[in-house]
Amino acid sequence: MTTILGIETSCDDTAAAVVDDTLSVRSSVIESSIDEHRDFGGVVPELAGRAHLRTISPVVERALVRAGLDPLRPEIDGVAVTSGPGLIGSLLVGLSAAKAYAFAWGVPFVGVNHLEGHLFAPLLEKPDLAWPVLTILVSGGHSMLILHESPGVHRILGETIDDAAGEAYDKVARWLGLGYPGGPAIDRLAQDGNDKGLALPVSMTGPDFDLSFSGLKTAVVRATEKHPEVSIEDVAASFQRAVCEQLLRKARRVLDDYEVAGIAVAGGVAANSTLRAQVSALAQERDLECHLPSLTMCTDNAAMIAAAGLFRLRTDGASSWSLSADPNWSLAALS
Repeated sequence: MTTILGIETSCDDTAAAVVDDTLSVRSSVIESSIDEHRDFGGVVPELAGRAHLRTISPVVERALVRAGLDPLRPEIDGVAVTSGPGLIGSLLVGLSAAKAYAFAWGVPFVGVNHLEGHLFAPLLEKPDLAWPVLTILVSGGHSMLILHESPGVHRILGETIDDAAGEAYDKVARWLGLGYPGGPAIDRLAQDGNDKGLALPVSMTGPDFDLSFSGLKTAVVRATEKHPEVSIEDVAASFQRAVCEQLLRKARRVLDDYEVAGIAVAGGVAANSTLRAQVSALAQERDLECHLPSLTMCTDNAAMIAAAGLFRLRTDGASSWSLSADPNWSLAALS
């Protein structure tokens, strides 16, 4: 059995996990530095990098111990690490640590694309899922519709031309005075709101699969200035409806044009209750398998990096020791 240590430090979470080739997660540890960023309304790259430096060693040690391994000389077969995309300082901390561990233990290491890691997250909870799968990947930095034909084989059908969905959530939350991160706060308020309480446009109504959320953020600002009487709950619900309507409209078009066996959501916004409910309903309507990751698998984690690393080690082999972090590493480069 092949066992691999995964390390994830692309943004503000320091994470480590041990996964084997049956895609069984033997341990998963996440240390967040989000409290250090709240007052700034977003992640401060320098603070995130410093937090990773403080926490990377203890997080890796906890992951190894929880997996029943000796943290000084663990019986593992490789180390996988996120090498892009992400914040350059954060990526370098994880990449440097991964190289050091792999060198010390005499095992190969492999650099993993963070977005491909998200695509492997559903497999950790259902290794025998049927292919192909339409994956709606939505996070703070990315929003994509991806045709996932098999593990490691994927095609980007559409993506945002400006802001990502998660970025729009954070900006709208800041405008509403809800703090950071904005997604969970808006989702909670939306549960008590009328999603037709504020008239908001749904962008990108054309026949392609691309997305856009920048205009929606501006529309919320203008609409709330014009209608200050609308409750914050109604604003949250109306905004959330517009985001999900755009994503589901595009997903329906993909399903009209491509044969798939299932539909999945991935990324931080995959934790959103409205999106999960609507994707589940769409899957039931189209008689498709529905893959909604657990909430811990929606956020950045090292188990998904380890899973992708297992695949990349098997198909591409180990990465060069000279591999550097790439903050702009495109998922399309792997297609």
